Amino acid sequence: MKMVCQSKDLFEAVSNVSHAIPSKSNIPSLEGVLLKVKKESLFLAGSDLEISITCSIDVKADEEMDIVLNAKLFLEMLRKLPQEFVTVEIDERLMTFIKSGDVEYTLVGISAAEYPEIPFINGGASITMPGNLLKDMVKQTIFAVAQTDARPIYKGTLFDIKESSITLVSVDGVRIAMRSEEIKCNEEISFVVPGKSLTQVIKLIEEDEVVSIAIGKNHIIFEVGGNAVISRLLEGDFLDYRAAIPAGESAVIKVSTRAMIEAVERVSLLSSDKLSSPVRCLFDGGSIKLACANTLGKAYDRIECEMTGEKVEIGFNHRFLLEALRAAECDEVKILLNGNLSPLKITPVEGDSFLFLILPIRIKNE
Repeated sequence: MKMVCQSKDLFEAVSNVSHAIPSKSNIPSLEGVLLKVKKESLFLAGSDLEISITCSIDVKADEEMDIVLNAKLFLEMLRKLPQEFVTVEIDERLMTFIKSGDVEYTLVGISAAEYPEIPFINGGASITMPGNLLKDMVKQTIFAVAQTDARPIYKGTLFDIKESSITLVSVDGVRIAMRSEEIKCNEEISFVVPGKSLTQVIKLIEEDEVVSIAIGKNHIIFEVGGNAVISRLLEGDFLDYRAAIPAGESAVIKVSTRAMIEAVERVSLLSSDKLSSPVRCLFDGGSIKLACANTLGKAYDRIECEMTGEKVEIGFNHRFLLEALRAAECDEVKILLNGNLSPLKITPVEGDSFLFLILPIRIKNE
């Protein structure tokens, strides 16, 4: 079999599917990229059994053939090619010859019969949405996905889709990140997508692209820009997030997002993984006083704000507070408090497109 295509197209295709390929696997074929050659197209796939990424590019081939090539080596070979076009020849022994200009590589292939089957969805629900919107919603919630296996369902983000809205929710036991948007949709469905799958999806989204989403019983497919990300769905009971968000507040603060981020960064310099100390925040009148103290020293800062309600002194993990503030992506935010033991809520100044909830840390009185 002999095929010819543009070097750039093949490199980009192998690079994209390689995001799903493990560097080491007990199944040797999973360390490779699957190539299915047709006369005018090449289908490529990479998988780690939980996530699969596929795409197709235009080629010219003299016959059909399937093969698996070591992804890392194949990608590096394509990266070094000097010419616009590349020729790939595969013989009956699965020896693969990659040629471009005066450069020629030889790579030993693996039979495609050894490659696990790529999941597909037959029927099920489907929706489409702007890629930029999905990308923003994922970025504003994925930081709160759980990193431990204590509750596997929390290692994913909930998609809660109604007829006119979509809400993404991530939780990890001490915080909630929620992002909602109105969309046109005829479906009403909820499912949980692994966080690492969503990370791969947003890497593939380019400006002004549309994402098509097909939801099956056990898998989901995101199609974007000629690529498809196929992921298993997580099973289990997700948190009833609406019931978990406490109503009411005794204090409402409006503050510059940038000023708050910079103040938390300054006072948390003393805190580290080895010596973690909460950031103590005193919300009082027109100011927020922030402090952090441990055996290494003390740090203090003060910023201005607009506040209504009663004075509150409360402590937080500085990283959780920073991640929520950075995810807000707006000039000002509202901080809602209801005493020093109730969760802090961060929302936009206008509307309710996002909500970040963080449980406080009990602090000792000085």
